[in-house]
Amino acid sequence: MKRVTFAILASLCLATAIVAQVAQPLEDPAIEQRMRNLTKQLRCLVCQNETLADSQAPLAEDLRREIREQIKAGKTDQEIMAYVSQRYTDFVLYNPPVKATTYLLWFGPFVLLLLGIAFLFRYVKRRRELIEVKPLTAEEHRRAERLLRQM
Repeated sequence: MKRVTFAILASLCLATAIVAQVAQPLEDPAIEQRMRNLTKQLRCLVCQNETLADSQAPLAEDLRREIREQIKAGKTDQEIMAYVSQRYTDFVLYNPPVKATTYLLWFGPFVLLLLGIAFLFRYVKRRRELIEVKPLTAEEHRRAERLLRQM
């Protein structure tokens, strides 16, 4: 009987904790939609392969709360994005602007690809130059013909 009571109480406590986490009070739907659109454009600083909208990290939750407060304060999307990128650098933006500080980010992969292709062509060219092409002697030619006939 004690185990059953304990199991029921533990289940209720767990269910209450889950509901408390999931059931957050909803704001104005327009504010929530605007906040969601903004956070889809931002990278989570903790889990860098997720958007701020999708991340469950505590820092992401704090940033979403901060963005929500700025929306309520009447700031425009551009002002909010400028604030976030100024505070956390352009790294936080999923589509950082093309400027002198982000050239490597935008063009680095293409430069590396071109360097890799140039290296590959140079390597292949050098390997070809190392290969000596000598015609077969009469004896080697007869031996090759014999081997081909045996197959």
